[in-house]
Amino acid sequence: MYLIVIAWFYVTVMMAVAEAASPQGSILGAIITFALYGLLPMAILIYILGTPERKRKLKARREAEQRVYDEAQAALHSKAPSHLPDASGHTPGATEDSSIAPVREKL
Repeated sequence: MYLIVIAWFYVTVMMAVAEAASPQGSILGAIITFALYGLLPMAILIYILGTPERKRKLKARREAEQRVYDEAQAALHSKAPSHLPDASGHTPGATEDSSIAPVREKL
């Protein structure tokens, strides 16, 4: 891809030099020729042809961030202290303080 860009820039530089060296030409005309025939089309071409690579890099970065997040969440859940209520995820079978009687329904 870059070989095409380099070759096209060479062509546009030669066009700009010919414009500047021409008896009817000017430096401003050479700059406009280089910008409109060289810089602008090549910038658009590089942007369009570089889109798949940018998408691959973005996808890889998102996957890496997701992997780091998943590992952090797994580490957080595996290190849950057991002294916290409901840390195990099971329904409690008895009250924590044995001096308090459980509430019963009246018959």
